[in-house]
Amino acid sequence: MKSKSLLGLRETSTLKEIKNKYKNLMKKWHPDKHKDNPEKATKMSMQINEAYEVIMDYCNNYEYSFDEESIKQKTYTPAQWWHDKFGGR
Repeated sequence: MKSKSLLGLRETSTLKEIKNKYKNLMKKWHPDKHKDNPEKATKMSMQINEAYEVIMDYCNNYEYSFDEESIKQKTYTPAQWWHDKFGGR
């Protein structure tokens, strides 16, 4: 996932970690800190914002199943869960 890579996130990250990575990267790439190349800083800031929006949209709209059958299903490893939800992508 490009967004995960751009923000430097681990395979499993907390919401707090996502927000901190975003905040730190935006500070790092703020155009005011790159007077020598504001175009590059602006481009990076836009990419960071876009990546953050994609991840936050996913986090905010993820659907959880609370029916009894789903809750009682076997416990998945993270890899099994990912494969079950998203296939081999």
